[in-house]
Amino acid sequence: MKDIIREILSEADELEVVAAIGKAENHTSGEIRVHLGEKAGEDLYKEATKKFHKLGMDKTELRNGVLIYVAVKSHRFAIIGDRGINEVVPNDFWETTRDVMTASFKLGNFADGLVKGIEKAGHELKVHFPVQDDDENELTDEISY
Repeated sequence: MKDIIREILSEADELEVVAAIGKAENHTSGEIRVHLGEKAGEDLYKEATKKFHKLGMDKTELRNGVLIYVAVKSHRFAIIGDRGINEVVPNDFWETTRDVMTASFKLGNFADGLVKGIEKAGHELKVHFPVQDDDENELTDEISY
């Protein structure tokens, strides 16, 4: 799997993505994860939702987890937000986030697209779920495969 990922995401890119997650999460109680898979089946959203639950993203205290799920070989991705964040973001938020990411992906800049999606999600999480004194990082910032 790592070989496939390295075709589009170098080790330095991976560190940049993980750093973007950490930076975004420094300002919010929300949790952001990136999962990179190989291929997607017919129902990408269903697969992404399943992975969301498997990663424990639905277990955050305020239900404010965000998963960016990418099927690398299928050239498809989905963004899944938990109930807490979905209730407060603008109606077109996930679509505009997708569009920003897609623009970078089309230019072949995969890391930039992921970082932009993370930053956009992080901004909304900061607005609606600002960091609290007793906040702790509930989930790892590492990319899952």
